[in-house]
Amino acid sequence: MSGAALGIEIVVVFFLALFLLHRYGDFKKQQRMVLFGTLLAWYLCFLIVFILPLDVSTTIYKQCKIDHEEHAIPSVTPLPSNHTAANTSVKPTKSVPTPCYKPWSYIPDGIMPVFWRVVYWTSQCLTWLLLPFMQSYARSGGFSITGKIKTALIENAIYYGTYLLIFGSLLIYVAVHPAWQLSWYELQTIGITAANTWGLFLLVLLLGYGLVEIPRSYWNASRHGHLLIKTYFKASKLMTEKADAEENLEDVMEEVRKVSESIKYNHPLRKYIDTILRKCPVDYQEKMGRNMDDYEDFDDKQNTYPSERSLVKLHKQVIYAVQRHNRTRVQWQILLQQAIHLEDVAKNETSSTHQFVHSFPSSEPAGWFSRYVYTPTVEWYWECLLKRWFYRLLSVVLTLFSVAVVWSECTFFSTRPVLSLFAVFIQLAERDYNYLYIEMACFITIFFLCTCVYSTVFRIRVFNYYYLASHHQTDAYSLQFSGMLFCRLTPPLCLNFLGLIHMDSAISHQQKEQTAYTSIMGSMRVLSFIANGFYIYYPMLIVILCFATYFSLGTRCLNLLGFQQFMGDSEMTSDLIDEGKELIRREKRKRQRIEDGENRRREWKERYGNPREDYAARNRSSHEMKETSYSDTVTPRDNRQAKYSRSGSRAERDCIELLQDAEPLDFNADSLTDDPLDSESGRHAGGRYLSMSSSRSRIFDDV
Repeated sequence: MSGAALGIEIVVVFFLALFLLHRYGDFKKQQRMVLFGTLLAWYLCFLIVFILPLDVSTTIYKQCKIDHEEHAIPSVTPLPSNHTAANTSVKPTKSVPTPCYKPWSYIPDGIMPVFWRVVYWTSQCLTWLLLPFMQSYARSGGFSITGKIKTALIENAIYYGTYLLIFGSLLIYVAVHPAWQLSWYELQTIGITAANTWGLFLLVLLLGYGLVEIPRSYWNASRHGHLLIKTYFKASKLMTEKADAEENLEDVMEEVRKVSESIKYNHPLRKYIDTILRKCPVDYQEKMGRNMDDYEDFDDKQNTYPSERSLVKLHKQVIYAVQRHNRTRVQWQILLQQAIHLEDVAKNETSSTHQFVHSFPSSEPAGWFSRYVYTPTVEWYWECLLKRWFYRLLSVVLTLFSVAVVWSECTFFSTRPVLSLFAVFIQLAERDYNYLYIEMACFITIFFLCTCVYSTVFRIRVFNYYYLASHHQTDAYSLQFSGMLFCRLTPPLCLNFLGLIHMDSAISHQQKEQTAYTSIMGSMRVLSFIANGFYIYYPMLIVILCFATYFSLGTRCLNLLGFQQFMGDSEMTSDLIDEGKELIRREKRKRQRIEDGENRRREWKERYGNPREDYAARNRSSHEMKETSYSDTVTPRDNRQAKYSRSGSRAERDCIELLQDAEPLDFNADSLTDDPLDSESGRHAGGRYLSMSSSRSRIFDDV
């Protein structure tokens, strides 16, 4: 099993990171570099969390071997000089009775230091260099790679300059200090210390929130009435955001329409307009593609045209508006499903049949799991009875974990006596060399810490600039920002965990074997005021943050500032709850009308057969015959007249409108075929109105 556990965890963690990225990102629409950078950042952070327990067990085994070797060497007692050789005696020490057992997941020497260096420095390069640049690149509205790179460099100049200033200040501090000699080792340690100090500062803030909010969220989830009221509140807020997103999209599309009408197909800037139009929703593309002429003299001095810089800005606005509109629309559908489900649970709680009944049964056929395992009876017992008690039990367990973490964060610096609970558990298991227990205890502890921190990262919302939304609705900027946060938070979190179990000599001040992960961090004593002060006393502030989160001080402050927050004793909250309840009721009536209409059509079909389909098929065949005869008789000259003029009889124009489907004046003779579907397949996927026909697409091939 030597090294096998390491290989298995590397593969498992990769698929875990890939699953989360698939849930929040969009593999089909987002850029490959954005997805790759985010996946690599998440993967490296999760890898540190999963591999660190193996490093701890391997280090404990090495320490055991060192202790046995020291006890196995016989020691000679020094004698006075007047003693003769006959009186000398060698008294070997007693060997340790308990032998050292190699852990099942033992990693050979030399592998872990190299592994940690690669993982750590790759993650640091991502978070401080590559991801900020890629973030600005993905958010840029430039139309070329050069333009996007230029924008990213300008936006990151201030960002990089700030960190260079901080690093330079620390560098001068070390150079001026008389006791230190400036070397590469000190420079490396200063950089690592600065990064970990910044990460620890943010880590305590996020951890203090998560330690209270995660147990409380599961406790509130067991209260169906409270959860339903909060869902109504969210529905009201989300509907306001959805309406604002739709209004913003309408404004941006109106501006795009004006620009599209002013810049015709033969204008040099038209290729930028086509790029913008492809980012617009399809229905807006069809609206803006009607009644547009193909030709206009763009040298006419009376017309004013936008600049390339304004088009770049408009392109950026379109990307943001479309992304926000799609996100709010999907989130509204998800929240609507949750509200309907919670209302169904409230109705079924008083059911005497113990059969769970849905207001809107699924139209898809039930699978084997629903038929044999998760039956309506089982669903009723789970949703109405067992689920709430499961959540309450889970909340109590998580609360005990949170109390243990808070106590250990305030006492982990005390080594005699050992007050940190996690250090006590690890040392008890270390006496019996129970490596499986050590690894499981380390994994559960660090997994709980990461859950509190990472879940807070997923819940944070900085207006609409940073927002992680599930169901593939997270934009590129938020994905990369989360990767940056993970890479900055994970190393100090792991160092804090090693301090909790007293395996970091910079904090515990014990002469013990160091983990391979600690060895790459260097000696924190280079900056003693950070190692002996900030790293020890700053985590104690977690107590204050936990109390502030428990009493919802942050929520109350945001509510006073005008940001609507869920508060039970607020009049504004009650109004939003009533508004959300009415919105859900309205959506349910709309869905019920749609479902009734489908049921009536289904009954009509079952009772009278399919006469409507036969009639539609006959009309479709006659329409295809007329279209074929028209396309056979049309001539290139007639085609050009139809393309560039409005002459002809009204009957001819009506015929052309029917054939071209809302494109009466803008079609090409070469694209007319017998099948209208074939003619549409040759057009660009972004819409039917773009000036990218076969005769003109070669001009703007670089778009």
